[in-house]
Amino acid sequence: MAAAYQAVADGHQVDVIEAAPEPGGMAGHFDFDGDSIERFYHFVCHTDYPTFDLLQELGISHLLHWVPTSMGFYTEGRLHLWGNPIALLALPGVSLISKLRYGLLAFISVRRDTWPALEDQSAKDWILRWCGEDVYRRFWKALFEFKFYEYTDNISAAWIWTRIRRIGRSRKNLLQEELGYIEGGSKTLVDTLIRNIESGGGRVHLGCPVRCVTTDNNHVTGAATAARHFEADFVISTTPTPYISAMVPDLPEEWKERYRSIHNIGVICVIFKLKRQVTPHFWVNVSVPEIGIPGVVELSNLRKGITNTIVYVPYYMPITNEKFSWEDKRLLDEAFDCLRLLNPQLTADDIIAVKVARLKHGQPICEPGFAARIPPVQTPIRGLQIADTCFYYPEDRGIAESVRLGRSMARTVSTQANSVLAEHPVQVEHSVPAEQMN
Repeated sequence: MAAAYQAVADGHQVDVIEAAPEPGGMAGHFDFDGDSIERFYHFVCHTDYPTFDLLQELGISHLLHWVPTSMGFYTEGRLHLWGNPIALLALPGVSLISKLRYGLLAFISVRRDTWPALEDQSAKDWILRWCGEDVYRRFWKALFEFKFYEYTDNISAAWIWTRIRRIGRSRKNLLQEELGYIEGGSKTLVDTLIRNIESGGGRVHLGCPVRCVTTDNNHVTGAATAARHFEADFVISTTPTPYISAMVPDLPEEWKERYRSIHNIGVICVIFKLKRQVTPHFWVNVSVPEIGIPGVVELSNLRKGITNTIVYVPYYMPITNEKFSWEDKRLLDEAFDCLRLLNPQLTADDIIAVKVARLKHGQPICEPGFAARIPPVQTPIRGLQIADTCFYYPEDRGIAESVRLGRSMARTVSTQANSVLAEHPVQVEHSVPAEQMN
């Protein structure tokens, strides 16, 4: 949508072809017992500059609100405050040297703007070298294992570093984290983008999966759905890379192999609407070996204007993992057991509504050296650009990165179009009506 918005603004005729029945992708909403809620949680950080610029252009920057938030850490049967130096020093059962080493890594990660040496290192090796085995075991091991499973030991240090940096830079001061939300949720941004695209002459087609990107003589000619063929001089694909090889059959085989080599894990978000608060924190990291849940996100501790308590329990895993095929009830039972660990006063009577959202390609696996594995955005087929969330690397998935890359791709279209016109100028002949001739 960001690409379409920019392309419309640049004067192009635009069709948005969306497979889902609603716009927004991972930022799409659903009605949750009277509240419009994202299927997958989102928040805004102080460094999300592309989001700020877009909100300003759309005239809705006043709908972005900042809230003091906090983190928690559940380990060894207790919930602790987390995410600031005092909380780190107060954590029981951890040696002072381990706390200092952990704090030093966090401090340096937030302060550094670049860290190229991390590109070819694994996050596990990086953390072990800086912090030691005790810190890795206590604070990182469960998080990695319950998100990446068999990929745990082979996650890029550069990718983890940028996650630490983004959250670490979203603070009012050293002791106070501050995150943002858009009034009405991501739907406010999605709906405003759709209105701007359509008012500029763009067309949005929902529930229309693209079957094939068509080409002729190594130039893109459009995209075909089950119902019709959309003719186009330029195509921007933001489809997950696992679909690309089949969707663009005319790509060279070596390019198809590069897309196929990018692995993804799936995500399941179990969402509860509850009568009572679970914790006072927005995010709680969970380190409980017998429950494979890396954390809990309590959206209602960030986003105001929603009724009751909204809690996300996210599961990340390869879709080959047997848990990805669990029935909803089994996931709901396990997730609620986790919430009861955090707040033993919770009972089944506190549940107002539940929702299970699933996505097969929710998170790219960014291995050491991942930057060299990402294909260029511009493909060998003229007029065809391809990118998905793995192209944000080393940044993580997020609205800001989607906006930045989407608008950049659309601007590239304008540059390419102008270049074609410069090489092949169009001659326009003006015919004068007979009644105006002397």
